[in-house]
Amino acid sequence: MSKNAKTLAAIVIVVIVAIVAYFGFTHAGAKETSDKTIKDLKIYFVPSKQPDQIVTMTAPLKGLLTKELKKEGYDVKNVDIKVGTSYEAAGEALTSGTADIGFIPGGTYVMYQDGAKVLLTATRAGLNKNSSDPEKWNDGKPTEQTSKQSSKYRSIFIAGPSKKGQELAKKVNAGEKLTWEDINSAKWGLSSTTSSAGYIYPALWLNKNYKKTISDLKSTVTVDSYGSGMARLASGQIDVMPAYGDARRDFASAWTTDYKQPQSIWQETNVIGVSQEIYNDTISVSKKSKTMTPELEKAVSKAFINLAKTDAGKKVIAIYSHEGYEPAQSSNYDGERDAQKVLKNLQK
Repeated sequence: MSKNAKTLAAIVIVVIVAIVAYFGFTHAGAKETSDKTIKDLKIYFVPSKQPDQIVTMTAPLKGLLTKELKKEGYDVKNVDIKVGTSYEAAGEALTSGTADIGFIPGGTYVMYQDGAKVLLTATRAGLNKNSSDPEKWNDGKPTEQTSKQSSKYRSIFIAGPSKKGQELAKKVNAGEKLTWEDINSAKWGLSSTTSSAGYIYPALWLNKNYKKTISDLKSTVTVDSYGSGMARLASGQIDVMPAYGDARRDFASAWTTDYKQPQSIWQETNVIGVSQEIYNDTISVSKKSKTMTPELEKAVSKAFINLAKTDAGKKVIAIYSHEGYEPAQSSNYDGERDAQKVLKNLQK
C-alpha cells in the first residue's frame, strides 16, 4: 500500500471512530436524560401521628423535593404522598415496589429489609430527660428539647389518669419496683408489631425485667396511631401506653383541648418504665421499585439532607420531630435485628 493510501485509510478510520463516538455519546446522553425524568415518585409515611395531620404537614414536600432533585438533574413530574394504614402497610408497600420511598422506624425497616434499603437516619433534638430510671421523668415539669442533636431515643411507658395508671405511678414515684402482678393488672395500649417504641422495645423490657412477653399480658389493645392512643389514655380506656420519649411534648396541647382533660399532661401522666436507647427513624427506599436506581438513591439522600437545612423543609419533617438526616448504614440497626430475634424466640 502506498504512503498516500495509508494516510487516506488512517483518515477514514479516524472519521469513522469520531462518528461512532459522537452518536454513541448523544445516544447515551439521550438515555441519561430519559432516565432522569421521573413520572411519579411515591412516598409512604407511617401513621405515628394522625393521618390527616401528616398529609397536611407534608403537602409542601412535593414542591420542595421536586426542587431539590431538579438541582441533581432529575425532572420529577409528580410526587405522590400516602400514609399507610399501619406500619406494616408502609413496609409492604416498599417490599412490593408500590412505594419508592418510605419514612419508617428502624423496626419496620428491619422487618422488611428484604425489600427495603435504608438511606438515611433522622436526627432529633436531644431531651433534657434521658434516664433509664422512670422516676426521674416524673417531676411534673415538661420534657424539654436541648440544642444537642441525637440519633437515638427511648421508649417510655406512660401511665394515664385512670385509677390503675395512678396506682402504678404512685409506686414508681415512691421508689418501688413494679411487680409482674402490677404490670399485668393494667390495660395496655400497644402500637403495631413493627413499631420500635410502641411494641418491640417494650417487649424487650418485659423480657428483661420479668421474663415475660407481650402475649403474657392479660389485657392489651392495638392503637392505630399515637394520637388515638393518647386519646384513649386520657379517657381512661387504657392505663398504660408505650411511646417515644418526647410523645408527651407532642400531645401536650391536645391533652387539654382535643381530649378535654382538666390538668396538663405533665400533671396527669407519669412514666412507669423506660427502654434502652433506640436508633432513630429511617428514610428507606424500595429494592423492588422500577423507579429507584443507585444514582437516584444518591440524589434522594442529598436532597433530603439539604432540604432539612431549610426553614420550609424543617417545617415538613417536624411532623416526626426530625430535625436533620445523616447517611445510614444497615449495620446501624443491628440492635433492632437483635431485638426482633429475641421476640421471635419468645413467641416460639
